[in-house]
Amino acid sequence: MESEKEFLESYDLSKYDRPSVTTDVAAFMISSDDQESYRKNPENRLRLLLVKRGGHPFKGMWALPGGFLQRGETVEQCALRETQEETSVLPVSIMPVGVFSAPDRDPRGWIISNAYVSIISEESVKQKGMDDADDAQWFGVSFDRDDAGNYRLTLDYGDTELRALLTEEKTCFGRTMFRITESEGLAFDHAAIIAAALTALREAAKNYDTIFDFLPERFTLTSLQKVQETIMNVSILPANFRRMVSGYVEETDEYVRGHGHRPAKLYKRKK
Repeated sequence: MESEKEFLESYDLSKYDRPSVTTDVAAFMISSDDQESYRKNPENRLRLLLVKRGGHPFKGMWALPGGFLQRGETVEQCALRETQEETSVLPVSIMPVGVFSAPDRDPRGWIISNAYVSIISEESVKQKGMDDADDAQWFGVSFDRDDAGNYRLTLDYGDTELRALLTEEKTCFGRTMFRITESEGLAFDHAAIIAAALTALREAAKNYDTIFDFLPERFTLTSLQKVQETIMNVSILPANFRRMVSGYVEETDEYVRGHGHRPAKLYKRKK
């Protein structure tokens, strides 16, 4: 019987077809759209970072930042590196969304994508198109289910609007995957990746821990509530929200003052 060393020395990996491996990152942030009147609170919008492809395939179309795995790095390292190379934004952390491995998902050949979702603070955003990307921009996000059970994804930046229609394919272990019915302006199968990332983000936000990644170290309960409502696409009564998050936050001795507003107490995440 041959030893493991002898087995490995005679093993021929080239006998087996091997796919290329890529990563794609759905990086989200929440930004405030300022209102003209100080008496109105700024409206928050969930935004997604996209890059405009500078080469074929799908040249000129928008895609998630990502790229090919290099020898000697993990897929997580690849996801962080590609995001920074293409946009100059480096996520602090990333969460796995799923593996996308349909044989026809990429016209270049057999390419498997490991998808991740990340949260970027508004203060750290300095995106610009780099590497093989022509441009990088934050798109406003709308993602809802219609009466027919279809999911409609709309991404907008200025006069540019990207749309996709999707159906739910399957849900396993709390993660939902989608099938693309129609897609306009988005490269590859990225509409399905974005839909899966949004669903994973909303699911993670239910336990409140995810929300704090969108906020500075000190925050008001109003800002915390707005982040929760923006991610979940729901409205919550302030009194109910305070009761729901009471076990996750603690008061500080600090206040924030704004024009025309009473000072608001600042809170921090409970350790």
